[in-house]
Amino acid sequence: MNTKRIEGIVPVMITPYLESGEIDYAGLERLIEWYIANGSDALFAVCQSSEMQFLSVKERSELGRFVVRQAAGRVPVVVSGHISDDPYSQLEELTVAVETGADGVVLVTNHLDPKNRGTEVFRGNLQWLLDRLPKDMPLGLYECPAPYRRMLSDDELRFCIDSGRFVMLKDVSCDLATVKRRVAMTAGTSFAILNANAAIAYDAMKAGSRGFNGVNTNFHPDLYKWLYTSGTKHPELADEVATFLVLAALSEAFGYPVLAKMYHQRIGTFASIKSRTITFDVRERFWALDAILDKVVAGTEAMRAKIAAL
Repeated sequence: MNTKRIEGIVPVMITPYLESGEIDYAGLERLIEWYIANGSDALFAVCQSSEMQFLSVKERSELGRFVVRQAAGRVPVVVSGHISDDPYSQLEELTVAVETGADGVVLVTNHLDPKNRGTEVFRGNLQWLLDRLPKDMPLGLYECPAPYRRMLSDDELRFCIDSGRFVMLKDVSCDLATVKRRVAMTAGTSFAILNANAAIAYDAMKAGSRGFNGVNTNFHPDLYKWLYTSGTKHPELADEVATFLVLAALSEAFGYPVLAKMYHQRIGTFASIKSRTITFDVRERFWALDAILDKVVAGTEAMRAKIAAL
């Protein structure tokens, strides 16, 4: 299995739409360029932030293919689109993901055990898929919070490591002790533990998480990249940047992914903030949302200026 390393700063990609509701591919092209220009080491396409649960199989295929084509080998691309509980539907979705030409295909843990019945069901469903997916396709795992957060047990993670088929876990434990334990379990392997929780992002990096894979990579991936690559060389500023990133990440509760689309609308990446996940008016639901975004933007620029002045 010839694999590219899926580690570093790995944005969970949002999907821009036209006002008509179709995917805005011109906007998506600019978004991909923005991710790469701002230090991303890989891209995670057709994920929950991409609103994969609201995309048809055809749209998931076209979206994944477009990202792979536009990235053009500059950074690795992993693709999911794994949203079904029925095993044959899962196999169809994952085969579509393989056919995008991605560098890896990501399986969602809760669909491997839809009713949370335990390890026997999880392993049985996973093995059924492993037997049918191409053996040379690198795989990833994602503890996606929707429809429920299905955490991997240590025994399940060990099974995946020992299979030799997996190269990454998007860790949604949101628990530093769990991240540390998983990092220890994968030491000396090509299996990357990628923490996705902003509150522990810098601490997880220092503990051996091989980067960051959280939603706030849609605002300031370059700040996470600086923490990952240079933070320990500048501990005082790193603590300041890390604290800002934790506080900025609280804005996720105010209508993400629309809030991220508002940011990209501001900077000209694309024109519409339309979402299939969030169908209500975020400005009506979350008062002073633009003021919150103002502060996130101002804080981001302030941190960038301090880093540039080193």
